Amino acid sequence: MQQYIGTKLVTSTPMNRADYNTYRGWTLPENEDGSDDGYLVEYQDGGKPNDSRHAGYISWSPKAQHEAAYRPCDAMTFGLAVEALKKGLKVARSGWNGKGLWLEYYQPMADVDLPYIRMSYPVHSATYPNGARVPWLASQTDVLAEDWCIAS
Repeated sequence: MQQYIGTKLVTSTPMNRADYNTYRGWTLPENEDGSDDGYLVEYQDGGKPNDSRHAGYISWSPKAQHEAAYRPCDAMTFGLAVEALKKGLKVARSGWNGKGLWLEYYQPMADVDLPYIRMSYPVHSATYPNGARVPWLASQTDVLAEDWCIAS
């Protein structure tokens, strides 16, 4: 059996098992405890919707398994931030001094160039008045930080 590790972007709403079954219009099986704490989880990165009230696929996850698998997007490790970049999201550190800065993953069109991470400055930046996108390298502090977040 092969092991897997995953990275998914989800939205989660606290909901016990009984409430989830009611939400879905299902009857709770007699052998299940409806008071189990957990979450309604909506997968945002693919999957055909299975409920007309949601844009993504939804399921229910027990609290312990959910909290072991998912981390809030305002407290990510560098590794999770890189995974978010590869999914096309922008990321930043909440601890950065320069507000409004973010990182993005750049995938060149030509076969001869390699992809890289670049920093983007806001258009209203004092350092770069017209905005700029420049290659970026992580410091040890950045790599070990756990304050990475999805940038808007």
